[in-house]
Amino acid sequence: MNKHWYDQQTIYQIYPKSFNDSNHDGIGDIPGITAKVPYLKKLGITTLWLNPIYQSPQVDNGYDVSDYYQVDPSLGTMAEVETLIKTVHANGMYLIFDFVLNHTSDQHPWFQQAIADPKSPYRDYYLWQDPAADGGRPNNWGSFFGGSVWAKDPAGTGQYYFHLFDKRMPDLNWQNPAVQQAMRDVAEFWVEKGIDGLRLDAFIHLAKADFRQTYPSKTGDQTPIISDMFYAHLPKVHQYLHDFVAAIKAKHPETYVVGEASSADPHLMVDYTKPGTDECDNVITFKTFADDDSVNDPSFNDTFQPRPMDVTTYKQHTVGIQAALNGVSLPTLYWNNHDMARVATRYGDANYPKQSAKSLATLLYLQPGIPIIYYGEEIGLTNIRYTDLADFEDQTVPEFAASAKAAGKTDAEIMTMLNRTHKMAGRGPMQWDETAYHGFSNHLPWKHGDTDAMNAADEAKDPDSVLNYYRALLGLKRQPLFAAGKFVMLPSDDQLFTYLVDNGQHQAAIVCNLTSKAQTYTLPFAAKQVLLGQGGATVADRTVTLPAWSNLVVKA
Repeated sequence: MNKHWYDQQTIYQIYPKSFNDSNHDGIGDIPGITAKVPYLKKLGITTLWLNPIYQSPQVDNGYDVSDYYQVDPSLGTMAEVETLIKTVHANGMYLIFDFVLNHTSDQHPWFQQAIADPKSPYRDYYLWQDPAADGGRPNNWGSFFGGSVWAKDPAGTGQYYFHLFDKRMPDLNWQNPAVQQAMRDVAEFWVEKGIDGLRLDAFIHLAKADFRQTYPSKTGDQTPIISDMFYAHLPKVHQYLHDFVAAIKAKHPETYVVGEASSADPHLMVDYTKPGTDECDNVITFKTFADDDSVNDPSFNDTFQPRPMDVTTYKQHTVGIQAALNGVSLPTLYWNNHDMARVATRYGDANYPKQSAKSLATLLYLQPGIPIIYYGEEIGLTNIRYTDLADFEDQTVPEFAASAKAAGKTDAEIMTMLNRTHKMAGRGPMQWDETAYHGFSNHLPWKHGDTDAMNAADEAKDPDSVLNYYRALLGLKRQPLFAAGKFVMLPSDDQLFTYLVDNGQHQAAIVCNLTSKAQTYTLPFAAKQVLLGQGGATVADRTVTLPAWSNLVVKA
């Protein structure tokens, strides 16, 4: 399958505002990223993925773009981006940009022109609808950011415009060929600038159903309802995606395209990545994860209640994806990103922080697929801890807090839950050293709160650190057995995650203990060589002994 550079890579996701601040204004920036390229190369990273760096009012931290052709001044200049591109390439690495193609900022000139002149051609760049017969919103579809997908035209025409996310982020009208061409032009501008690929944000939402459709609800219930069937994975998405990708690859055939298909099941993942269709090379789905909902407290809103992993269901998701994509495309392997809490906080064990971070990494990244490591994950970075509900910048948080309060939860308990589960708590500054603000900046970071004591500088000197384990693990991933091996899930109870990788010449078993209790496991073969291990795990012939949160990788 390895026909392209991107068929064997390890991606590192950088949230630019939180990675490294070179000019000490409290906001991470492009030169700060450039300065850390050697660190990333030593880690074993081959590809850098940057969350949006375009000019933006920062309503959604860059996902609300006001000018696709400009770098946001808070992050740097075009010249600094060009230097980053050259530095990445000089180190034998690749660079991909987040590309926001479902919506723009309401400050984008297209939208500003659309509301300034309803007869402007830019009016048709967005989605407009007349009120319902009763004068209210056109339908009851709900926004992912809370409330309705409909907002009134600021120009006072009486029409509504569609926004799947924040109301300051109007959706583009992909039925309009001019929109399709405009977005291709933007993508080609950056590819010709020298970037190597695009991560397509929210592409599954480009097509919408007939706006006259209303999701059935109880009589009198006016609450907007998340209605994915009306604006996710509709057939027309494939045509829009194909036309967009084919145009780019016609000129730049080695451009890598990874799509955010957040709600895609294995069959949809196949549909979006079939070779020869000129759609995505790989996709990222949230459907890999499995939380144990049985621990939910039914007395209040469950949105931000912490949940442990449902290991058996997670295994089922894993085998389903691996089986479906075998021979089609590679799965993307990731534990966390900017849209979720950090894995060390979410699934790790605070009593075994280093061991649990290593065991979770091992169970995932040696599978066939493309690792995507979220900045700081490689040092076991945990969620930042805020003290104010406003720090989460989320209109659904007060609703959760009110529900929990009514159920008798204290303010401290509510903050603890939010800090464990909210995506914004996963966007804290990278911790580089033990100086002020962890070496991220000399200035108070844009996001700040209580943090756990860990940093990359100290871990680099500690042979037993999470950082040095990640370096070893990613080095192992590059070996032929793991780079091109087949996946077989081995039977085990729900305390363990065990699988086989086999490339036809060699095979290795990966055995991970996901609990704080000692476990044993019987291998399907006699172990001849230990390739990697931690936490005191040992093997004798076919018997693996696993202390708390330990793991072993053994070769037959």
